[in-house]
Amino acid sequence: MFELVLRVGFSLFVVLGLMWALARVVRRPGGVGRAHGRLAVLNRQQLARGATVTVVKVADRAMILGVTDQHVSLLGEAELADFEPPAERRDNVDLPGAHPAATVRANRKFLDYLRDRTSRQ
Repeated sequence: MFELVLRVGFSLFVVLGLMWALARVVRRPGGVGRAHGRLAVLNRQQLARGATVTVVKVADRAMILGVTDQHVSLLGEAELADFEPPAERRDNVDLPGAHPAATVRANRKFLDYLRDRTSRQ
């Protein structure tokens, strides 16, 4: 009886280990989403149960999409550099002497634009 329990336990351990290894192989590294060639999901923010705002990189453009259960709509475009990780950024925001107030104003303007496009009227 003990030998049977040991065999079943070992078999279960092997199966769970294989499932874990397969999940590690299948899982893609990255932040929010998966990248497929020149298409990548850069950022996603859920607004309601079935509605999200998603930033998608298509070739060299960052497109802002409103996604619901029924359809997808283009809300606008953004600078691709705004969504790069800080180590890869090449603009002057990270350089010494850059004026942070200009960045705050640009971000506020962008957020106001998104609010106007996504609010129900």
